[in-house]
Amino acid sequence: MSRRVRGISFVAATACAAMLLTSCAGGGSGSSNGNASAQTDKVSITWDMWGGDEKSEKWVKDTAEIARKQNPDIEIKTQTASWGDYFTKLTANASSGNLACVTSMNGQRLNTFYQTLSPLSEEDLRTAGINPADFTQGALDILSYDGKLYGIPYDVAAMLVYYNKDMFAETGTPEPRAQWNFDDFLAAAKSTTTDAHKGFGVGMGEFQWMALPIAKSGVQPVTKQNKLDLTNPDFLEAAQWYAKLVTEEKVADPVPSASELGWGEEQYQAGNVAMAVDGTWNAKGYFTNEAGFKAGAQRLPQGKNGSYALVLGSGFGIAANCQGAEREAALKVLGSLLSKDAQDLLASSGRSYPARTESQPLYFEALPEEIRGEVKTAFEAVFTGLTGQNSASTWQQVNEYFTPNLVSVYTGAMNISDMLASAQSQFGN
Repeated sequence: MSRRVRGISFVAATACAAMLLTSCAGGGSGSSNGNASAQTDKVSITWDMWGGDEKSEKWVKDTAEIARKQNPDIEIKTQTASWGDYFTKLTANASSGNLACVTSMNGQRLNTFYQTLSPLSEEDLRTAGINPADFTQGALDILSYDGKLYGIPYDVAAMLVYYNKDMFAETGTPEPRAQWNFDDFLAAAKSTTTDAHKGFGVGMGEFQWMALPIAKSGVQPVTKQNKLDLTNPDFLEAAQWYAKLVTEEKVADPVPSASELGWGEEQYQAGNVAMAVDGTWNAKGYFTNEAGFKAGAQRLPQGKNGSYALVLGSGFGIAANCQGAEREAALKVLGSLLSKDAQDLLASSGRSYPARTESQPLYFEALPEEIRGEVKTAFEAVFTGLTGQNSASTWQQVNEYFTPNLVSVYTGAMNISDMLASAQSQFGN
């Protein structure tokens, strides 16, 4: 998910970006997305990945080195861009049919780019040396669209309710348990709301705000047939409940402006609210927060039909423009990027929770000892019975529409049912 930088939304490519990217698929050396190197007889394959900080760049470098050792007959190049720039550049490269042979993809954005990737067959997985049974149950749903597999995830994620243990203790509020429900959630939000702080921080990001309505209703705002379904009565009712946390229950403050894209999460991390919803990818940061409070985390509350939460994450696919010998080489590189050695490296770095189950214990070992047990318990609870995300082709436009209008919803200037109906009318497919 894996959304590593809060508040960044997909931006359409500009002419300037396209000019900068005429040789994007070739990496820093200007090589093509997958051709025989002019200097050697090796096939040259480029892996395109988001980065932007020293830790991420090191992970890319070290992971690529694992792939090189496993594939001495393939020249492997890497190229990175920041999270926001990556998808802008990907749009420019997709329009010119010039994607890197191994292209990294976020599950929430697959609906926009799936046609630029090559569906993976069982034979492709054998060539890559990938056994789906080695990965977390439901993980392959992350990069599947309309019944076809377009990539293999390197990490898995889910949404959690993070809570401030100090505020719960201060107000005498029982901490959330794994089987809690929405009555329990609302009671906790009310109990931890005082003159000094609110009990909950509402979200602006797609799953930061939609996770609770989805869990409460047991319904996704997109059908299994990838059709937008924002006005589904059950989802609509749950969304109205969510908006009322601000407008009627007064357990959350409205968001000041559309620029506050990480509002609820940032309020939580600063120690200003008792609870917020965010992904597992931010667990380490919350449990080691600079505000100094003791953090906790729990799976989403159960709705009337039981637990319902989505599996999220990112992975690697093969570009549709990668053909012949280059495609076979790219499949081998993809397999190496998802090998046990590579997944062990990912887990040990603490970057994210690996999709390969045998590597997952190393993620917890990389955490500070004082938080290790509690994070492990929360993860064991949340990564059970997850459901794959349904996604419409207009999903990105829908979320861009929501951003400014959610501010009006939280202030009471707009009814959330009107926002959802308007989005359904404009972007329904």
